[in-house]
Amino acid sequence: GCQVSNRGGPLADVTIVDCTMALAGPFGTALLADLGADVIKVEPPSGDGSRPVPPLPEDYANPGAEASGGVDYGGYFASINRNKRSIILDLKQAADREVLLKLCEKADAIVENMRVGVMDRLGVGYDVIKVRNPRIVYGCIRGFGDPRTGESPYAQWPAYDIVAQSMSGHVHITGPAGAVGHPSGVSVGDIYPGTLMALGLVSAIHHAHRTGEGQFVDVGMYDAMLAFSETILANYGFTRHELGPRGQHHPNLMPFGIFPTSDGGVAIAAPGPAHWAALCEVMERPDLVEDERTRNTFVRRRNQEFVEGEIKAWTTARTKREVVDALGGRVPCGPVNTAADIFADPHVKARGMISEFELPGDNSKVSIVGSPIKYTATPSGFYRRPPTLGEHTQEILEEFGIRKADDS
Repeated sequence: GCQVSNRGGPLADVTIVDCTMALAGPFGTALLADLGADVIKVEPPSGDGSRPVPPLPEDYANPGAEASGGVDYGGYFASINRNKRSIILDLKQAADREVLLKLCEKADAIVENMRVGVMDRLGVGYDVIKVRNPRIVYGCIRGFGDPRTGESPYAQWPAYDIVAQSMSGHVHITGPAGAVGHPSGVSVGDIYPGTLMALGLVSAIHHAHRTGEGQFVDVGMYDAMLAFSETILANYGFTRHELGPRGQHHPNLMPFGIFPTSDGGVAIAAPGPAHWAALCEVMERPDLVEDERTRNTFVRRRNQEFVEGEIKAWTTARTKREVVDALGGRVPCGPVNTAADIFADPHVKARGMISEFELPGDNSKVSIVGSPIKYTATPSGFYRRPPTLGEHTQEILEEFGIRKADDS
């Protein structure tokens, strides 16, 4: 995969104290770690709750199990906590809260994804941290944002990915007609807020480096998913048209969707005249270029059953491979890949999009996704396996010159 030997990305001068857990926050900070940021993952003594979530390796040990020699996390945690170091801090203890504040004195940013007010009640909220370091950027992801940037009637509500997906309208327009809604196959209600938080942090750090002024930045999961689902708002905002479930085809363009093959499905998108003509030629159906029912993409969309039927008749007689071999390079197309297909795809290998690494303990090699952001001058990507719980506690305290007080 896209292995680099050390932390050499464009954010190599940036330090982030990462108090996030589960998926949204860690995904965002993993992107920053890929880009070279020194991400210090702060975990409670019991660890990030996502450590024991499957898929689990052969030699798995419960988080915090003493010297078992195994590894205390599965694939869920590993995928989004690569390139980070782990320090255990119990924020219910005064001495550990002081350690967190000392880390923040030297860091560029701190990020958390707890409920509104939790960090404030612990005595380590933004108002306390910014006194120690006025340049720091304090980032958070909450279901419905933080009252500091806009008071929501739902501010105190807990939220998960599925809630943000649903409230944003994304679930309503996904899946087949007549359904009450289908969630996305991936946790996009977490992943996208995390991505936006990464962009927000880098932008605020840039501003702080320029002006010496830190600030508070937050991303509401609901808000992020509204941005993600912009087409819903634009359609309604312009013409009061409510989009319905999309099914396998585009609401306005044709062909622009998924067609069945003898062994799965393929995506074919040929809405423009040149691509449509090329598709007809490959299908040996020149008649379809001249047909009144197919003269442009909007007409084809109105005659979807006819057009879809003609293309389907051609694709179902062939395998995914045969369809893509016939169309590839001429008409925008691609197979509906399974995970096994992805692992065998030469593109994925050429682009370093799978990172393979050794786990501690008696485990075979495992793989997670690589970094999609590529540079020519500052190589970035996977350079450090995900940390076991508290693996770097001592190392980090020494680096920051912190001596921990006893809680006696």
